[in-house]
Amino acid sequence: MNTGSDESGGAAVASEGTHVSKARDDGERALGSRAPEFVKARRLLHLSWQVGVFIIGLAVVGAGIVMLPLPGPGWVVIFGGMAIWATEFVWAQLVLRWTKRKVTEAAQKALDPRVRRRNIVLTSVGLVIIAVLVGIYVWKFGVVMPWKIKDQ
Repeated sequence: MNTGSDESGGAAVASEGTHVSKARDDGERALGSRAPEFVKARRLLHLSWQVGVFIIGLAVVGAGIVMLPLPGPGWVVIFGGMAIWATEFVWAQLVLRWTKRKVTEAAQKALDPRVRRRNIVLTSVGLVIIAVLVGIYVWKFGVVMPWKIKDQ
C-alpha cells in the first residue's frame, strides 16, 4: 500500500500502518513530537526526553493551578505548561488547537457590532442602577467616613 492522503488533507497513512502527519493548509503545524531527530532516532533517549518534558510541563501546570487562588497569572501559566506538553504529546497539541479555536470564536463574537452594542447598553443600565442605589443610600444615611465613627 502506498502512502496516501485522506479527503481532509490533514494526514497521510504510511505503508507500515503508522499515522504520519503533514502540515495542514490552514497554517497549523503537523501533529507529533518536536524533539530533535537524533533524540527521536534512539528509543530510550526519546522516552527519557518525553518523561522530562512531561515533568517540566507538570511543574508549570502545577504552579499555574497554585496561582489560580493566589495572585499571579494562573491561566497563562497553565496554558504555558500545556504548550510545553504540546512540544511532545499529540493530545496536548489537540487541546491547544481546540482552545485557540474557541478563543478566536469568542473574540470574533465579542467584536460583532450587535453584541458590542448589547454589552454597552447592559453595562450602562447596570451603572445607572448602581448609581441610583448609592444615591438612595447616601440620601437616607449620609456619608460617614470610617475614621469619624464614634464608639457608642
